[in-house]
Amino acid sequence: MPYKRVLTIQDISCVGQCSLTVALPILSASGNETCILPSAVLSTHTGGFKGWTFRDLTDDFLKIKEHWLKENIDFDAFYTGYLGSVHQIDLVLDLFSSGLKKKDSILVVDPAMGDYGKLYSGFDAAYVDKMKKLVFGADIVIPNFTEVCLLTGKQYQEIHDINDVRECAKEIISKGVKTVVITGVSCEKGSMGVYVNNNEKDFYYPHQELNRKCSGTGDIFASAFVGAVLRGKDVFNAALIAENFTFNVIKYTLENPAHWYGVKFEPMLKDYIAELEKV
Repeated sequence: MPYKRVLTIQDISCVGQCSLTVALPILSASGNETCILPSAVLSTHTGGFKGWTFRDLTDDFLKIKEHWLKENIDFDAFYTGYLGSVHQIDLVLDLFSSGLKKKDSILVVDPAMGDYGKLYSGFDAAYVDKMKKLVFGADIVIPNFTEVCLLTGKQYQEIHDINDVRECAKEIISKGVKTVVITGVSCEKGSMGVYVNNNEKDFYYPHQELNRKCSGTGDIFASAFVGAVLRGKDVFNAALIAENFTFNVIKYTLENPAHWYGVKFEPMLKDYIAELEKV
């Protein structure tokens, strides 16, 4: 079994089942050594909680990088999630071009900057432009459809035609990206799915649309996908494994309306591991 070392760079929301509190257990469950670089620490995520605390950790990036370089630490993969500023994106670009990168290291970017047709609070056009630089230098990108539109300048629509999705993916690939994995794609009413294009072939995985919006599901999908890729799955099988896992944990959480702030993925990690172990 391959044993890879992955560095994931995103915030810690101490309560809320998103970002690093999702990425670390899922990537570890995939059988890979998981290292973290927190971009910020929040008491909770910002989706529904009030009065949350926030501490920016940008100033620690360079000190951490220099220590790792002195220790001759390097990584097989870099996986980025939510980054809080243009400056943090610059620092990530610097990390990936440093001695922390192996010759065959891969960069996976979840450009977490918007949803439902809008940018997240605090982001602007300058942030989108800088994110494009990170995205277009990545091997694999995992945007939702809102982020695809921000990256390509296309108009966001609630219902998407698969040909429109395909054209957006091709445009992103034309910038140098090897694989595009687009989440939240709905080609017909009542369905939702994931579209994958690696410039050789493409595939769309639809499933029933569940009547619940949950924080952290994008992080769950991306983490499960990265873990599967590092276990040697091709991008299409990795997307299918990650999509099924995400769908099932949302469905499982529907049974508990009080659990509104995230999804109960932990009891189902055993199912994810079982899928990874299939030949």
